[in-house]
Amino acid sequence: MSQFRINILLLLLLAFFSTSSFAQEKTLSKKEITLLSKDANKCLKKGDFEKSLVKARMALHYAIAIKDDNLIASTYNTIGANFDELAEFDKAFFYYNKGLLYAKKTNNNQLKNWLYNNLGNIYCFNKKEYRKGIVCYKKSLEYSKKINDFSQIVFTKLNITWAYFDIGHFDEGYPYLQYINKHHQKYGDESTTVALNMLNGMYYGNKNDTKKANFFFQNAIKFGNLGIEKSDLSFSHQEYSKILLKNGEFEKAYKNLALYNTITAQLNTEEKLKKINTAGINLEIDEYRREINKIETNYKTKQELLVETESKNKKISIIVISLLLLTIILFYFSFQNSKLKQNNKLKDLQSKIQENIINASINAQELERKKIASFLHDNISALLSSAGLHLNVFTSQNQSPPQEILKTKVILAEAHDKVRDLSHELMPTLLARFGLFYALEDLCEKNSNSVIEFKYSSLLPTKTRYNEGFEMKIYFIISELLNNITKHSNAKNAKVTIQENNKSLQIHVYDNGKGFNTDHFHSLEGFGLNQIQARINNLKGSISIDSKQNHGTSIYIVVPVVEK
Repeated sequence: MSQFRINILLLLLLAFFSTSSFAQEKTLSKKEITLLSKDANKCLKKGDFEKSLVKARMALHYAIAIKDDNLIASTYNTIGANFDELAEFDKAFFYYNKGLLYAKKTNNNQLKNWLYNNLGNIYCFNKKEYRKGIVCYKKSLEYSKKINDFSQIVFTKLNITWAYFDIGHFDEGYPYLQYINKHHQKYGDESTTVALNMLNGMYYGNKNDTKKANFFFQNAIKFGNLGIEKSDLSFSHQEYSKILLKNGEFEKAYKNLALYNTITAQLNTEEKLKKINTAGINLEIDEYRREINKIETNYKTKQELLVETESKNKKISIIVISLLLLTIILFYFSFQNSKLKQNNKLKDLQSKIQENIINASINAQELERKKIASFLHDNISALLSSAGLHLNVFTSQNQSPPQEILKTKVILAEAHDKVRDLSHELMPTLLARFGLFYALEDLCEKNSNSVIEFKYSSLLPTKTRYNEGFEMKIYFIISELLNNITKHSNAKNAKVTIQENNKSLQIHVYDNGKGFNTDHFHSLEGFGLNQIQARINNLKGSISIDSKQNHGTSIYIVVPVVEK
């Protein structure tokens, strides 16, 4: 056994010295990196996202090596556009923002224009944060004007118009629409014809000019059927159905709504097929992000470390050999006592296995929570809303509908509310949309009542975001601790304090309740503390509990932060 350990140590020694002889990595010229970046864009336009991402990743690697901010920003934009096309909007949003950080260091106004416009699209069409989207569009418009790109000015003003109209601010959006109507024929293109006619229809529908609204919506639908802009066509049917419903033309409204649902379903199917064709990418998206971050943050690697490593190797080799000889001797003596420790090791192994089982169960539960919540919100809730709309149309067409229909409407509304509440309970909306700190503040407020008051304190900005999975784990850990306080502590006051220090989240949960004997910590199964301990271990964190009977409880948790 001792001979086996010695052999392993000698192999480690050989591996250590082998690291000093790694070859210097080849670098590419700026021209070669630019060509590689252009190839990535060509693959993106062809729909070959896997090849585009591979080439973009290589281009980014070399662009960072030569510290070219323009190439770095351009490559991040390409990576973001790939994820945009794959409907991975959170990833796209992340990389567009990364690109913008580098673009701001350059004089490339065209690139800044693209990035701000792309961010505006995600804010408006995916996150539904229209005010932030409009700010980005207006920034994009500023850079379009600086480079005198009139086609881009028309395109960006169309996006601003759409954003204002979507939130019902027609008067604010109308000046932009007037500009587009005036200049679209000269600077616009066929890809925006459908959207332009739809926006005119929306405006005149809002102004109750039915004749003009019908004219523009019918034009939008006609051009949409002739062209390839099926997404704009589906939105045209949806907006037209609203105007028709408003004017009491229920049959036409229903037909347009049905066409909207049909086209949207086709687009969703195409999107799913696109994802299936790039399944290899989707399975490793998070790994891809880690690799990109590693390229950026750890690029002080081979070239810089080579000289430093070679200069230190001679001194280190003598020290390492001495330490290894000493280690071998210590291992020899420790082996004599190893048999006495076998029972303890077996117990530790069993404990580790149990902890892994708990972690696997917890991770599976959290994944299922997210899947079920998403399914309830995106599918069941949508179906119930659609059914309710159909019933509303039916009752509107019949002055005295049957009592059963009216009861059905009430039941459907109640079912919709319950599905929504269940979805929010499984995966809180605030956690998904606004992040951990908004959700925790809301959690403390909701748990407070006439018996106990929960206070929340943190100096961190509420807009701070971390990795989605990390936020979800921390949220449910604190939620479980608050449940324990409510059920078992008999406390009147409790407080949750959070701060970040040295890339670690420090959490303090305190209550002034009856406390408990910490010597019996591992036997308190009813409190769920073992599962909390397992969750924290899985996050490579630590937990300590300070409690005495009739003197309250303080729980301290320290967890390394997992960035987005």
